[in-house]
Amino acid sequence: MATPKVRGYPVVIIGAGRGGAALLEMFMEDNLVKVMAIADTDPKAPGLQLAVKNGIPTYVDPVKALQACKDYPDCLVYNLSHDDSIAEEVRKIFGDKRVASGTEVKLFWQMVTNLKQVKGELEKSHYQLQSIIRNVMDGIIMINETGEIQGFNPAAEEIFGYTQQEALSKNLKMLMPEPDRGRHDGYIKRYLETGQARILGVRGREVTAARKGGEEFPMEISVSEMALGGHRYFIGIARDITERKRAEKKIAHLAHYDYLTDLPNRALFLDVLNHSISLAKRNKHKAAILFLDLDGFKKVNDALGHDTGDMLLKDVAKRIKETIRDSDTVARVGGDEFILVLDNIESHDNAALVARKIIAALAQPFDLKGQHCRVGGSIGISMFPENSKTPEKLIQQADEAMYLAKQSGKNTCKFYREVVQGRQGG
Repeated sequence: MATPKVRGYPVVIIGAGRGGAALLEMFMEDNLVKVMAIADTDPKAPGLQLAVKNGIPTYVDPVKALQACKDYPDCLVYNLSHDDSIAEEVRKIFGDKRVASGTEVKLFWQMVTNLKQVKGELEKSHYQLQSIIRNVMDGIIMINETGEIQGFNPAAEEIFGYTQQEALSKNLKMLMPEPDRGRHDGYIKRYLETGQARILGVRGREVTAARKGGEEFPMEISVSEMALGGHRYFIGIARDITERKRAEKKIAHLAHYDYLTDLPNRALFLDVLNHSISLAKRNKHKAAILFLDLDGFKKVNDALGHDTGDMLLKDVAKRIKETIRDSDTVARVGGDEFILVLDNIESHDNAALVARKIIAALAQPFDLKGQHCRVGGSIGISMFPENSKTPEKLIQQADEAMYLAKQSGKNTCKFYREVVQGRQGG
């Protein structure tokens, strides 16, 4: 189901007392925020009365307020109710892995600015500010000019594995791996002396951080500077992006590898072939391109079903990889088509020997979960630099040679030079 669109960033306020009313009033003055609901167990709470006047949904049950906003997964929840169980309810409804976005970071600091400008009394209320910080889903870390940690919210505890007590008054570099750990104090000193910032003011910068046990992980951080009570502080909003990086890596893998056999696909094979050709040119070596098409695969696929056909292709890929050298590359480029590049092959005889080994390996019966079947393979071979010096042309030539192998009775290999000879003879 698509997330409903609202004008402004969706927000839920839990606790409609003096602090909740002030927060609501501040948000109503900012068109970047859309308050979706406000809740308080006291129906006479001032925040609820203000919300009713302005057409904002009100609830006396905080959980119902959260549930009413479940269609807005990016919703920010501010808990000023003194009820520590609210954070758990938020996790149940919006998910454990929901994290604040860069927009939320911006909103948070706009909120701090507005609190100081519009509601000065909230700046003086340490508990109200801490209530908000405790319930933001990203890690919030505040340090002073010497790099000592002055603030460490529950989300930061979960990300780094340190309790607030363990982190407070410690140097921020405890959260960094080398070499950043050893350089951190120098970064702060340089900024204070020259104003040259490394990450200050850069939103969503990706860095490597370290958990309590020493485990390194990718993190996105946005750092701002603020003055409070005559002192300078640096505020970092930290987000663990391990899951995002894992997903990006998986997507990148899928872009270059066949989903079924996990062999390189055509795009990656072309990169490999280009590299092989470059090496062959530099070292004055020969390379062979083998184009393999299975014989009898369609019959197996039609008779035993596509699932069995998929198992067969996986086993074919495995046998080919076991037959060739580690320095050689095999890719799946079609339903039952495979391409190989054999580096530093030196002679036609060596290329033919590898092709015959592959054909022999494929000729052995396949046991597919109790179902036995046989396939063969027809292989066409082109040689670099004899036949061509361009990857696309070499693949085309090997493909043509493969068709000659098919026409010659299958389960055999043919060179592109034989295709040329046949044309000249005709």
